[in-house]
Amino acid sequence: MTPAPVGLLAELTHRCPLACPYCSNPLDLDPKRNELDTAAWQRVFAEAAGLGVLHVHLSGGEPAARPDLEALVATCAANTLYSNLITSGIGLSPARITALAAAGLDHVQLSIQHADAAPADRIAGYRGAAARKAEVARAVVAAGLPLTVNVVLHRANLEAVAEIAALAERMGARRLELAHAQYYGWGLANRAALQGPRAKVLAAVREVEGLKARYAGRLVIDHVLPDYFARHPKACMGGWGRRSLNVTPSGKVLPCHGAERIPGLDVWSVADHALGDIWTSSPAFNAFRGTSWMQEPCASCPRREVDFGGCRCQALALAGDARATDPVCVYSPKRAEIDRLLSQEAQAPPPYRYRARV
Repeated sequence: MTPAPVGLLAELTHRCPLACPYCSNPLDLDPKRNELDTAAWQRVFAEAAGLGVLHVHLSGGEPAARPDLEALVATCAANTLYSNLITSGIGLSPARITALAAAGLDHVQLSIQHADAAPADRIAGYRGAAARKAEVARAVVAAGLPLTVNVVLHRANLEAVAEIAALAERMGARRLELAHAQYYGWGLANRAALQGPRAKVLAAVREVEGLKARYAGRLVIDHVLPDYFARHPKACMGGWGRRSLNVTPSGKVLPCHGAERIPGLDVWSVADHALGDIWTSSPAFNAFRGTSWMQEPCASCPRREVDFGGCRCQALALAGDARATDPVCVYSPKRAEIDRLLSQEAQAPPPYRYRARV
């Protein structure tokens, strides 16, 4: 029997004023004209609650680009869904944050790019972004909302993790998520510019582990380790089709951010199917659910129900086959491709490729 999902990632829009080079959104973004309207999202949230979902991540793009954000938050609250706003902060004013809190928002997750304003603005591709984010953090705390600061670690900020943690504490964050760049979407397109030298990546990993102890009791630090340096892959989204759903701005329902790029995957939309039917019966969700689809060495591996073969999108990108073992795994016959990519770390990176998100 398929277990009920616990989380829903609602990508309300792909519009965003920033142009972060590690963005996991697809290269072909959904235009505004194709976005679900307010009533459609409200139906999705009600169906999610009925399905057993406990928390909803309101994301994008930049969800503040939606003028109906307050109404969508109120719908989550009415359906007893814990709502987490994942935001760049751009487009949020203190007054709007107060209104979101009044509508029932439970939590804010604010992205920052660096501890120092100049490199932060350069990475975001938006002048004045760092100052705006600091203002938003103050308003979030003043509104009584819990604040998480989220930072993607890559070549341009690996050596600033201690300063980033100090900034998060000054901002009033209760939690800091430090996530090494994952190479999907724009992150994969810009991998050569983002990938840090091995020595600096490993030094940053050690430093973050030390920061956890230093800030214990004051700031919870979650650390998402870099895939390419691991011996075994992570379970994709906790296992494909096991714990969560991702709804795109146009209403397609995916097991993960990048699933739509897998050839031949039959993706259903909330415009045509109820969310519960999609969860249990969609060919996309059943394609890699469980272990019966696995090839060797995954099929006979004792870890097959631990990591479920790893990331299907990474397997496609690096092994050319979405059914292959994630090449990160030491047992993958394609592990040499990861080692080859890591050997390129000393090469001069190309400039970041930015694309406007508005």
